Amino acid sequence: MKDLVHIFELEDLLQEANNPLVRQAKADGKRALGYTCYFMPEVLLDLPGCFSVRLRAPRSGSPDMATYYMSNRTCMYGRCLLERALEGGFNFLDAQMATETCTVTCRFQEHLQLMDIIKNPDFFCEFTDVPFKKNENSIEHYMGQLQFHVLDKLKEHFDIDTSDEALLKAIEEHNEICRLISEIGSYRKLDEPTITGWEFSVIQLATLVCPKYLIIDKLRDIAEQLKTRTPDAKKTYRCKVVLSGSEMDDPDFVKLIEECGALVVADRHCYGSLPGREEIVVKEGETPLYAIARHYLESSQCPRFMDQHVMRERKQFLADVAKEYKADAIIITQMKFCEYWSYERTIDTLVIPRDFGYPVCSIEREYVNNAVGQLRTRFQAFVESIELKNLHKEG
Repeated sequence: MKDLVHIFELEDLLQEANNPLVRQAKADGKRALGYTCYFMPEVLLDLPGCFSVRLRAPRSGSPDMATYYMSNRTCMYGRCLLERALEGGFNFLDAQMATETCTVTCRFQEHLQLMDIIKNPDFFCEFTDVPFKKNENSIEHYMGQLQFHVLDKLKEHFDIDTSDEALLKAIEEHNEICRLISEIGSYRKLDEPTITGWEFSVIQLATLVCPKYLIIDKLRDIAEQLKTRTPDAKKTYRCKVVLSGSEMDDPDFVKLIEECGALVVADRHCYGSLPGREEIVVKEGETPLYAIARHYLESSQCPRFMDQHVMRERKQFLADVAKEYKADAIIITQMKFCEYWSYERTIDTLVIPRDFGYPVCSIEREYVNNAVGQLRTRFQAFVESIELKNLHKEG
């Protein structure tokens, strides 16, 4: 297929956290607000006068300094973030909007709060408590937390407009990004998809780490091109898979899977679009902030929700995604030492094949991918096993 417009430009933007568009937005006088988790609503960080940056540590090496502070038995994602901060890679941040969710990222953000790491005199770090249940009381609590720890602090520190009118405008702009990403992603549902998993991963990730007002025109161009893009004359993949799991911000990992013959047609992981790019609906009688709090709690598929019925709903959701995107199998990945996803991956590996009939490849990975050869062997063997099963079915 012909290269997508802007795709290599977007890929270049992913090579560092303080990318050229971040620097341009800072030059425009906007405040850079970092975050690490879906439960910090990016729509609140994209209010007029500021922009959201979901933190990554691209091109990381060994996080030796961070390991000294956090031990080598913690998730490497959190350690690589701290390493990058100690190196000065996050000095562009004006604030870190933290959430009490993932334990290791909490430790990383506590270091930002307690140590003089970020060399920015305006920098502050603020923690928001996130409920473990999805009910009316949880929404009310979550809304109060977002008001006090996010909106009030942005108003106090940077004089950001946090009125209902400003929130509604931010929701409208956020929803346009969601509509464009959903439109682009819809081409993965075709019998012969006209966009690869690597391409979509680059595009989706760029919307999380770049100021949205500076990339929305690029998304429009990509969506327009996909209307007429045709698949390769000869199929370049052997099966379709859903990629599910914890933190995954490395498009090269997706490329590795696709080089082994498995086209990634859906991204159900922490940095993916399923969930992540659903439009926020403000229902009649709701305030904008209540609608935001309800949306993020109800749409989340995070394994920190441990009610039995919610856990079963997550399995059904994953199977429904595989069916909708015509996937043959599911790859489930987990960052090493990730507490929540270690349980979720183990359960999914057993339940998904038994209850829904989808083959599962279960992978434990590090943030810095040094086991390319082993992973390539695993993925190639998995693709071959899927082909054999399909042959047996046909027979």
